[in-house]
Amino acid sequence: MASSIEFVEYVCDQLSGAGNITYKKMFGEYGLYCDRKFFATVEDDRFYVKITEEGQAFLEDPVIVEPHEGSQMFLIEELEDRGFLAELARRTCSGIKPGKVDYKKEYKDLYVPKAKPSLVQVPEMAFIMVDGKGDPNTSQEYKDALELLYGLSYSIKMSKMGGDPPEGYFEYVVPPLEGLWETGNSVQDGQAQEANGQVFQKEGIGDKDQFVWTSMIRQPEFVTEQVFLQAKEQLAAKKPELDVSAARFVVWEEGLCVQAMHKGPYDEEPATIEKIHKFLKTSGFVTDFSKERRHHEIYLSDPRRTAPEKLKTVLRFPVRESD
Repeated sequence: MASSIEFVEYVCDQLSGAGNITYKKMFGEYGLYCDRKFFATVEDDRFYVKITEEGQAFLEDPVIVEPHEGSQMFLIEELEDRGFLAELARRTCSGIKPGKVDYKKEYKDLYVPKAKPSLVQVPEMAFIMVDGKGDPNTSQEYKDALELLYGLSYSIKMSKMGGDPPEGYFEYVVPPLEGLWETGNSVQDGQAQEANGQVFQKEGIGDKDQFVWTSMIRQPEFVTEQVFLQAKEQLAAKKPELDVSAARFVVWEEGLCVQAMHKGPYDEEPATIEKIHKFLKTSGFVTDFSKERRHHEIYLSDPRRTAPEKLKTVLRFPVRESD
């Protein structure tokens, strides 16, 4: 059950004595900030605070829970005492050292799956996306797309240098490149789309010149359409040769998927894909490919600096329960 906006605003009001309290949509729930420092979440209408030594000393006997996989936090059930909540927020934030948010480390369930396939519920998040077609190894269109994606992503990251960073800005590591893939022979009816997805599952990589792709990079929670448009203006002025109109800002919830870590060259992905296919046969789920939900890859390694046998790529397919 997602949190209600009324509950989120109530908690923020109760915390207001600690400083400038703001919230942002985060992974389908809400992240809370005190003076632009991320310190708490609201998930399923419950209030959680980051674990720090300062906060633990103040709480004396805190309740530690895991509101989402891979993240332990303090559960705070006393919400009536505004003074208590403000002091807790102040002390917690005093123990949070300035640092960069690294999504790969913060959300290992999304970025560091095991080699054995498993189900994952992928929440809502923001992306900058560029669409194209052709072999990524030889296509100039693909190279241009990556230059545009990284140019925009780093323009946003470095916006702090202008003296007026976006509201809610925090230090972060630019997330990894991702891609949605299909072959160029898909049509709009569901049966043909499912068959198109099977090209990746059973028949290997196929003709790379026929690939239709969407390359994308996730953006931090403070990025809005307006922040994106400002980044486009800045990049266009800096690199007028880039077609910034090819990029779009999308807030996307991928939903239920199966994923696995592939280790090795990209051309050997069919072996991992076959593991996913075998997992689905016994799990009660089937692939659920559509125009929006496609073969998804997350590139954790830089192929320019990593030996092919050491490349790490998250492979993810959309799924649904079988009929």
